[in-house]
Amino acid sequence: MKITSKELRQKWLSFYEGKGHVNIGAVSLIGDGSTGVMFNVAGMQPLMPYLLGQKHPKGTRLCNIQGCVRTVDIDSVGDPSHFTFFEMMGNWSLGDYFKKEKTAWTFELLTKVFGLDKDKLCSTVFEGNESAPRDNETAELLKGLGIKPEHIFFLPKSDNWWELEGTVGTPCGPDNEWFYPLNPDKANPVFPDDYVEIGNDVYMQYKKTATGYEPLDNKNVDTGFGFDRMLLFLNGLTDGYQTDIFRPVIEGLEKASGKNYSEGGENAKCMRIIADHTRTAVMLIGDSQGVLPSNTGAGYILRRLMRRAIRYCRQLGLSGEAMLGAANTFIDIYGEAYPLLTQKRAYILEEIKKEADKFEATLVQGMKEFDKCVTSIARKNEFMSKSNPDYVKETEINGKQAFRLYDTYGFPLELTEELASEMDLTVDRKGFDAAFEEHREKSRVLAAGQFKGGLESHSENATNYHTATHLLNAALKLVCSSDIQQKGSNINEERLRFDFNFPRKLTEEEVAKVEGLVNEQIKKDVPVVMKEMSLEEAKGQGFVGVFESKYGEKVKTYSIGEFSKEICGGPHAPSTGRLGEFKIVKQENVSAGIKRIKAILK
Repeated sequence: MKITSKELRQKWLSFYEGKGHVNIGAVSLIGDGSTGVMFNVAGMQPLMPYLLGQKHPKGTRLCNIQGCVRTVDIDSVGDPSHFTFFEMMGNWSLGDYFKKEKTAWTFELLTKVFGLDKDKLCSTVFEGNESAPRDNETAELLKGLGIKPEHIFFLPKSDNWWELEGTVGTPCGPDNEWFYPLNPDKANPVFPDDYVEIGNDVYMQYKKTATGYEPLDNKNVDTGFGFDRMLLFLNGLTDGYQTDIFRPVIEGLEKASGKNYSEGGENAKCMRIIADHTRTAVMLIGDSQGVLPSNTGAGYILRRLMRRAIRYCRQLGLSGEAMLGAANTFIDIYGEAYPLLTQKRAYILEEIKKEADKFEATLVQGMKEFDKCVTSIARKNEFMSKSNPDYVKETEINGKQAFRLYDTYGFPLELTEELASEMDLTVDRKGFDAAFEEHREKSRVLAAGQFKGGLESHSENATNYHTATHLLNAALKLVCSSDIQQKGSNINEERLRFDFNFPRKLTEEEVAKVEGLVNEQIKKDVPVVMKEMSLEEAKGQGFVGVFESKYGEKVKTYSIGEFSKEICGGPHAPSTGRLGEFKIVKQENVSAGIKRIKAILK
């Protein structure tokens, strides 16, 4: 049968509501911490307290369609069947009905509502082991419904037992999986080669413990059918990106790039990755808990997805802002099922644009740095091979180089690994971890105020704020007095604090002029150029600095065009365009003749 995504939602929910279930709707994609996983990775996950015995306020029969995020298979995204965001159609019995009712209802749904041929259905059940007995009960119920005995297969725990990996104290048990021929018209299809799984019913009879399993007080049923997979299957498709959920986005990418998705190959892969990652970004930013790109936790996963999508936009000849068109389309597609997306449309698009602009500003320079690493390895291999026939070629980017790409250019380690893999190289993860730990130790020192520039971390945001202090210092000299000197600073992820010598607070007009000069340099996207030279040479070229007695014979100088020239220990953004809008939010007195400015980057 042909069916739209809207119709599939309606049919699933209506069927189970007709069996006395209450539609409880979807909850946040972000895990609540109770299961030790960052995102909700299964439709049943938010219901764990109730599956373990707690009373649900809406009763014992529940149903919904729940969004989930899984990134363990991110490297597989780009083929026709992998996604990082997906939805699970679910229904539950909390100590109410069990195997007899559930097998009958799933059979009815598949054959009566979706029109599948009962003679072609196959089903698998648990064969039993030392932890739990063989599930003969489910097998007999299936035969009674009309499933051919030769279409019922007993399989081991690896196939027909459900539990949430990496967790303890969670419900689990044997499951009954349902299969149908991928090509229903094929004569005499052979299981499992010609079949595809379309869903499963989990019979939660046990609780997972640290040492094994123990029976649950109340037996529960957890049904899970993949929404995307079912939509694909019922429409006779083999490419998940050709359903009505993805097709409008793919068509938009085709039009923008001038490339043809149907030709397959690298262009199709790029479009799938952009579409998938953009959908996940929309869902996370538009979530009730509103995840934003960052360098930690869920925000790091989001940033990784978005930056990966941007890189594949560039492979299609598009800028990162191509994500905006895709995001807008997804909001239209999912707006009815997830009304919050429509309410947050402007916010979602703004955050995607901000991240795209940030990454675009450094991507070109970061790719140049990556190419330098690859070229260096190739040259070394070529040189050494000529002089030593037994030389074993290097195939690894070292950890310090990988960390530099992360710290200076905003490349997630996984992006560097992906780029390296395309060049038949690997990345020294242990070396990266060591460099990262060294960075963390420096950050602890920074937090104690013992580092040049007053940074509290070396994150991308803090690096941007540090660069902004150079612009602020130069602007203050132009607007207020050429005698102004930095007297201290403190920088964190959220703001900069800059102390300087001046007898009074700035007037509103002076504040506006300083902001204007800084933002003018940001809009120009001026490169930040570092050169090492002697202290005397730096002074001779007009570079200014702080606490000169602490400098060695050689110093690092940073120039931002002719606007700012400072001696500094770093770290700095590669160009001003990534900083965002500069805004002075507060002025304070520090002591006689010393003033303080606090500012943010929006």
